[in-house]
Amino acid sequence: MDLPKFLLGDNTDYPSAIFIVHTEYPRFIINLENDAVEWLEEFSKEDEKELESEAENLIKAATAFYDREVSRYED
Repeated sequence: MDLPKFLLGDNTDYPSAIFIVHTEYPRFIINLENDAVEWLEEFSKEDEKELESEAENLIKAATAFYDREVSRYED
């Protein structure tokens, strides 16, 4: 199955949360309501150093994806 890089998710148990799921490595879920990130991967110490620099770009990309999706509904 071919999945998009990002998925938008919601859950009625968290009515104000806005979840973005990143489906490629490193997989994660971010809640844009509070910027909480849940990583779905295990990382070694070496990976963590590389991830620090990449994480900011991935989170910006997730936010840009959300902004793009919302703008499509507003038009």
